[in-house]
Amino acid sequence: MHICAVKVRPALACIGEPGGGHRAQASGMGSAAGPLRVLVDMDGVLADFEGAVLRGFCSRFPGEPRVELAARKGFSVREQYRCLREDLGAKVASVYESPGFFLGLDPIPGALEAMQEMIHMQDTEVFICTSPLWKYEHCIVEKYKWVEKHLGPEFVERIILTRDKTVVSADLLFDDKDTIRGAELNPSWEHVLFTCCHNRHIQLQAPRRRLLSWADDWKAILESKRRQ
Repeated sequence: MHICAVKVRPALACIGEPGGGHRAQASGMGSAAGPLRVLVDMDGVLADFEGAVLRGFCSRFPGEPRVELAARKGFSVREQYRCLREDLGAKVASVYESPGFFLGLDPIPGALEAMQEMIHMQDTEVFICTSPLWKYEHCIVEKYKWVEKHLGPEFVERIILTRDKTVVSADLLFDDKDTIRGAELNPSWEHVLFTCCHNRHIQLQAPRRRLLSWADDWKAILESKRRQ
């Protein structure tokens, strides 16, 4: 596997880069300083994590109370199940920590097509920026295999795997997590919230932006950022 050098602040975990070393700038990379760099989260943005969790929980624990997708609130599915009953948190976690879970995720509608189009856009660099579980035995390898299966080897070399996305330098980050914190208090990227079942209720304050789905006008977001 080709391991590489996307420039980050000093505390980065692990990165994959396509063969050669891309320039990383601070904010404003999409201008004359260089190409627009776009980070795209994986779970909930490219791969349907939430739907798979619910199906897996219903199959494994059919008699237990569950949280339907329409009732999901908050990024942590484990915490919401724990609020139903203490032991349900561990039970739902056993679903997404099990072997084969991440590899079997369905693509989010329109995600694969958008990524293939984005990677061929002029003056644009796109990377998949994803965080592993704390219990990472299966998910890391399966994330790589999922990307290879659905997007091809070109995107395998564009995976950035890190627990702290704030240290990765880019212009845009599409992510379904509503609040992203880390070592860098002022990340270089603009966080565009990708709509998922657990964040639909959140009212964003300007100038924050939301992408409703991949059928929404993601190109307009890229172009507006490029003009800044």
